[in-house]
Amino acid sequence: MRNHMAAGWFYSPKQIVRYLLTRPTSLKPPRARLGNIIRILGELDRHQWLMFTAGFIAWTWDAFDFFTVSLTVTEIAADFGVSNSDVSWGLTVTLMLRSVGALIFGTFSDRYGRKWPMIFNLGLFIILELATGFTNNLTQFLAVRSLYGIAMGGLYGPAAATALEDIPYEARGVLSGLYQEAYAVGYLLAALFYRALVPTTSNGWRSLFWFGAAPPVFILLFRYFLPETNAFQVLRAEREARLAAEKADAAIDGDKKHGEPTARVRDGVDVERKSIKAFLIEAWRAFKANWFLLIYMIVLMSGFNACSHGSQDFYPTFLKDQVGLGPTDVTVITVVGQIGTIIGACVFGYLSVFTGRRPIMMVACVFGGALIPAYILPRNMSLVASSFFQQFFVGAVWGPIPIYLIELSPPAMRSLCVGLTYQLGNLASSASATIQGKIGEKHPLPPSSTGVKRYDYGIVIAEFMGGVFAYQFFFLFFGPEMSEEEKEEMAREAKELERLRAEGMSLAEIGANRVNTKEYRSSEEKQATTAEHLE
Repeated sequence: MRNHMAAGWFYSPKQIVRYLLTRPTSLKPPRARLGNIIRILGELDRHQWLMFTAGFIAWTWDAFDFFTVSLTVTEIAADFGVSNSDVSWGLTVTLMLRSVGALIFGTFSDRYGRKWPMIFNLGLFIILELATGFTNNLTQFLAVRSLYGIAMGGLYGPAAATALEDIPYEARGVLSGLYQEAYAVGYLLAALFYRALVPTTSNGWRSLFWFGAAPPVFILLFRYFLPETNAFQVLRAEREARLAAEKADAAIDGDKKHGEPTARVRDGVDVERKSIKAFLIEAWRAFKANWFLLIYMIVLMSGFNACSHGSQDFYPTFLKDQVGLGPTDVTVITVVGQIGTIIGACVFGYLSVFTGRRPIMMVACVFGGALIPAYILPRNMSLVASSFFQQFFVGAVWGPIPIYLIELSPPAMRSLCVGLTYQLGNLASSASATIQGKIGEKHPLPPSSTGVKRYDYGIVIAEFMGGVFAYQFFFLFFGPEMSEEEKEEMAREAKELERLRAEGMSLAEIGANRVNTKEYRSSEEKQATTAEHLE
């Protein structure tokens, strides 16, 4: 998304006033028609499907590895002779260090490509999942899960870019929703293999972690045999062509001043050696022009992650302690809710291409808030339907998010911005459980028959989720979005890229050609501006 700060380091007062006044009109749906989803998905070629699959399964197994801890807290605590809360620190340190991984691997991904940081992270998954199964005490367990947090945080950005960068514009909405809910698929797989392995094997919880180390081997090999994303190869070629052009201009200026042979200077231009400098310059310019936008993305993602935590973390406790359901019924309701999340994300992600990203997410906030009473008031298995529809709209809010973050992020920092803002938002939302616990203390229930304190988590969920949906609605309303012209330009670029590839032009040539085209347009704009001033 193009972003300009007229005051240099910030927006001018005139820009701010105009921006606020245009928020209502910015919600007007684009002129695009609702396309046939079968036709849209049919436009993807083999390369695009393979790249999406690689990103999707990597994020799925990332989630699987995370949920192996939450599902085995009781078993690990009993084995180490500690409390459940001690083991839950394994989840906390993972959440805290995900931002570190996003910063490190997002930077490498934007500099060197999406492929190798993703492969490196998958390799870490294999090592750390195996190592978790061999830990003998809480200290070792927490140390390994801390390292896992770095690997988990480092995967999201490269995987999202791998999955979504190369696909046609119209397909990005629905596949954005499907990609995001790989997280829910990972949870479902973790729950399935928990029941299949933990109660039935002699090694109990350890067998789940050892099993979790196997699939990343095949995901890693799958990604290894796929190329770098087309979008990044073109971006890298643009970066290097721009640097070469700047060096050539400098050489010409030097010839005019000193009469030195131009050819000798040009031959000395080592584009590869200077590419790091080009990346750092481009990244700094992008950060300087978009720092406030990045803060907005973090604030927004704090609310989105709180939405997931708020609707799910205490819900099983509510079902067991207040509704009085058994483990099987709780599992059924939870699984059906996750299925609703997946469907909602895909449907609203698909609709977002034709309604705009922000409007459809705001609609999901309204319906999600309206369904809160049905989510916590029934006291029977009708909660299956309530869970499905509530989680449908939680997923619907999330569906357009991956592609929305990609569209807001400057191309030079795309993987870093998507991964880091997502993970910093997750870190901020890690206080959700504490906030809900404090709300619960204000709504106590009579102790259980064994004397355990109980709280009215139905009211807790209602109050917290009502606030979160309002928070999301507010920031989405006042948030930015690509203009219709920018979206059309992005769609044209994607189609032009595929056309040139079909004609046999290499990705490096396409990148260099884009630089020349942009420079020509910039020159024309400057000439037009000069002519206006002369008149």
